[in-house]
Amino acid sequence: MRRSSSRRHTSHTPSRRAAAVALVGVSALLAAAVQSGAASAAPAAPTAGKLNSAHAAVKLTPSQRTELIRDADAAKAATARDISLGSQEKLVVRDVVKDADGTLHTRYERTYAGLPVLGGDLIVDTNKAGKTQRVIKAAKATIKVDSLTPKIAASKAESQALTAAKDAGSTRTDADQAPRKVIWAANGTPVLAYETVVGGLQDDGTPNQLHVITDAATGKELYRYQGVKTGIGNTRYSGQVSLTTTQSGSNYTLTDGARGGHKTYNLNHGSSGTGTLFSQTNDTWGDGTNSNAATAGADAHYGAAETWDFYKNVFGRNGIADNGVGAYSRTHYGNSYVNAFWDDSCFCMTYGDGSGNNDPLTSLDVAGHEMSHGVTSATADLNYSGESGGLNEGTSDIFATGMEFYANNPSDPGDYLIGEKIDINGDGTPLRYMDKPSKDGASLDYWSSSAGNKDVHYSSGIANHFFYLLSEGSGVKVINGVSYNSPTYDGLPVTGIGRDKALQIWYRALTTKWTSTTNYAAARTGTLAAAGELYGTSSNEYNAVADAWAAVAVGARSGGGGTPGGTVFENSANVSIPDGGSAVTSSINVSGVTGNAPSNLQVSVDIVHTWRGDLRIDLVAPNGTTYRLKNNNISDSADDVHETYTVNASTAPANGTWQLKVQDMYSGDTGYIDGWKVTFP
Repeated sequence: MRRSSSRRHTSHTPSRRAAAVALVGVSALLAAAVQSGAASAAPAAPTAGKLNSAHAAVKLTPSQRTELIRDADAAKAATARDISLGSQEKLVVRDVVKDADGTLHTRYERTYAGLPVLGGDLIVDTNKAGKTQRVIKAAKATIKVDSLTPKIAASKAESQALTAAKDAGSTRTDADQAPRKVIWAANGTPVLAYETVVGGLQDDGTPNQLHVITDAATGKELYRYQGVKTGIGNTRYSGQVSLTTTQSGSNYTLTDGARGGHKTYNLNHGSSGTGTLFSQTNDTWGDGTNSNAATAGADAHYGAAETWDFYKNVFGRNGIADNGVGAYSRTHYGNSYVNAFWDDSCFCMTYGDGSGNNDPLTSLDVAGHEMSHGVTSATADLNYSGESGGLNEGTSDIFATGMEFYANNPSDPGDYLIGEKIDINGDGTPLRYMDKPSKDGASLDYWSSSAGNKDVHYSSGIANHFFYLLSEGSGVKVINGVSYNSPTYDGLPVTGIGRDKALQIWYRALTTKWTSTTNYAAARTGTLAAAGELYGTSSNEYNAVADAWAAVAVGARSGGGGTPGGTVFENSANVSIPDGGSAVTSSINVSGVTGNAPSNLQVSVDIVHTWRGDLRIDLVAPNGTTYRLKNNNISDSADDVHETYTVNASTAPANGTWQLKVQDMYSGDTGYIDGWKVTFP
């Protein structure tokens, strides 16, 4: 049955569950038994609560990193065969992370018939002997298209992209990059598409790099995302600080030779080019006032240095791209530009001077936030749209917060507030709050199925809230003189594990578990895997990750520490759902449970789908009894199903094979079962 053409398509809000993680290895989520539906627990770390040094990333020198990438590049054809890629698929090496035990996490892009596969990125984990242990793919579907010949002209795709760019305030009349043919695989079935990049400016003066993906067969817009990552931050100066500069003859410049040659420039209210390198005959920069242009230069230079040191000393990362090369900073951008942004194309940070050019946005949390976009781009490269975009923004807030605490600057002590020093709201309140994000009037405290439709700066609240709870726990507390009161979705408490451990878990998930299409459900899976590797799957840290996610409405509680839980059986294998076809099933084998199932059996379902109203979902007990979890509803136009259902299954035996039965009732949208689990309280 084909519905009216007035039905919503996902041109602006693509599937928020475009891909998730399939893991095999260390944690209970990664155990092979889990793949078949059996409950299993992986070995804990040697000492509970202590960092498992075997899974700590090795601090690589630039030459060591280059050598590992070169080795991976030389073996990429064999790797493609080993992980069963098709004959037309090839790998392109992006990055390598090495653990102390010799495990390599190699991140690849993918091509198909010579075309880039957007959403085709993947991570291959190999042990010290070179054996593949696990593959994490952004796209679960087989990469295959029937024809590589477009049915629409590139000019039509370009025209549509320019129309889309008007929504971002672009004044450009032509494409910044002409349409290129790609395979779009981040949203269900892979298709031949065009990618067009439109330049110009957004409506607030921020440079525009709008990427528009157009179906090459139908002309339908499939996806759009902004390539320039923006955010508003703290314009308060950091007091008197030490700067690393370079002397040449009688002049000094804001060039940091100790940190990859980072340079700080003055655009002098221009909006293009690099600007002029700050240079003077003495080594005292600025006077603490806005009338002295070097004041903002000093703040930007200091923020870049603290960000470099934070990543190096906390995570062993050697610069934004982990290659020992410094980015550069541009200050005094535009006229009264109230923003700051990171730009991958120039590998640079840019700061505006704020309203009336009175408040340069050059504080610590701005530098940490914006430069962390560069780290995300160099690792998971989370799409800047939908839930992955919220995770992208949240990652920048999280690492900015970590850096602010790390810097320990008395003029700007660490806190869980973003933009707290600039009166952007006119009433002295911060831009964003991590303990209760909704206090800003727009950000989300908890996940819901509509989260991907929010602006990424507001859907980031889910990640920020999770991080705060994981670090500090729920309830009322005072930190560095700031009062916090963090609630939870389920009304149950969360005990924090400390910011340092929370940062390590988030960073490991970002660099070794997440791909471009990771959403909140997959972020939970990745952080649990990271916590299991670092601290053990029976550790307080592992349980705290599960509890903190449950507290923001993502997944279930751990069952430890006195919180509700139970015996969990899970199947995380993917099962494709035929479009408008027959029902498919995914099975879980339950054993070791006494008697019948409970009257409050918890059934957690994760399904990736572009129109969940198509789906009819049933639970089938071992004795054949069928329980309806969800009816199809043509009016339910949202993406995906991420729900936990309570089922009275007390007449069915607990042990045996339980099945999740899913049928797509109408044609026109695609998806797959991403995983499900049953919890016996």
